[in-house]
Amino acid sequence: MNLYWNQRAETMSRDELAAWQSQCLKGLVERVYASSPFYRERFDRAGLEPGDIADADDLRQAPFIGKEDFRVAYPLGMLGVDRGRLREVHMSSGSTGTPVSMVYTEADLNQWAECMARCYRMAGLDQGNAIQITPSFGLFNGGFGFYHGARKAGMFVVPTGSGNTLRQIRMIRDFGVKGLMGVVSYGIRIMEVLQEQKLDLPSLEVGIFGAETFSDSLREKIENGLGIEAFDIYGMTETGGVGTTGMDCPSRCGIHVWEDHYIVEIVDPVTGRPRPDGETGEVVFTSLTREAMPIIRFRSGDLTRVLSRERCECGRTHLRLDRITGRVDDMLIIKGVNFFPRQVEQALMEIPGVLSHYQIIVEDYEGVRDLRVNVEAEPGVTGFMVEKHLKEKLGFSPKGDVFPPGGLPRTEGKAVRVLHAKGCPPA
Repeated sequence: MNLYWNQRAETMSRDELAAWQSQCLKGLVERVYASSPFYRERFDRAGLEPGDIADADDLRQAPFIGKEDFRVAYPLGMLGVDRGRLREVHMSSGSTGTPVSMVYTEADLNQWAECMARCYRMAGLDQGNAIQITPSFGLFNGGFGFYHGARKAGMFVVPTGSGNTLRQIRMIRDFGVKGLMGVVSYGIRIMEVLQEQKLDLPSLEVGIFGAETFSDSLREKIENGLGIEAFDIYGMTETGGVGTTGMDCPSRCGIHVWEDHYIVEIVDPVTGRPRPDGETGEVVFTSLTREAMPIIRFRSGDLTRVLSRERCECGRTHLRLDRITGRVDDMLIIKGVNFFPRQVEQALMEIPGVLSHYQIIVEDYEGVRDLRVNVEAEPGVTGFMVEKHLKEKLGFSPKGDVFPPGGLPRTEGKAVRVLHAKGCPPA
């Protein structure tokens, strides 16, 4: 099997990538300045002409945009093409407030499919392989993103959408599905039902999971439980959807970003100043090849760092980001200790007998915050064991309870890991 979908693009030299990015960036800036009042107003306010931005270094002069800009401009205030060219719309998965929307021209759908086809091939999936798509087919981009890429890559699509886990398992078995697409928490649910029903999935080899951060320890559990190789796919509504910004490869050395389609910056979350390679900061994206709603210096809110710009063991040359640590607004501060939910997950999965379902409950009583961590675990795991390990890893002792397997609530979409509640008076 060919290891690449588009070998020429995926193995460009760094000099070729830089030249391509400059060429695309010049065209992008000229295009949006002429066609998008949203960007023209921002460039004028910053005192910039299109000719001022010729390469990635010049790009730093341009103003940032953020999620709030999408909300204020909803539904089509950021549009950069004639409305008659639009073919599809998707929105963020949030259920409250003004949504974040992304619209697509035919070329945008092809760009999305191209990025996704690269991800499939990188995961070892080839033409004719059966893949099962478990995210819903609706406004959320997940289902359609996996679908567009699979059609381009010539795969056999089993478009189940979400829910009905027993039927999902039957479809995998009946159609010899090789690749499972979805969120990692639903993969865990499938794993649990398999164990309850004493079934296996002999055809399944690959899982591609997005929309949720997950720790290395949880990845190992799901790989062992489903007998698969699990991949972390990256993309968001604002960049064009799942897979648009890349995925990790079998070498497990970071997320390959498709740099022929996106320029990546890492900046200080507070000051916005550039962070050097290796230092953690907020990732900023500029889309080079999208038409309807391109983004220029979009602050994603995701925290990561550049791991390498060298050629990977897999042969790809595009830069690699560390897997996402969390979001700028996800950081918790409890009893003077700063941490992210993923660090709690990593610590929990290190405890023998602790299972994959847990809850982090932030309790607030008159401005005093405390933390409760509830876990499911096998017999023999005690609250003291959990508390002791979390104190070693996080630096303080959260409250919490240990529940038997199945004792915590389940969801069939994204798992709600962090809950907020009014707490009791501190002891």
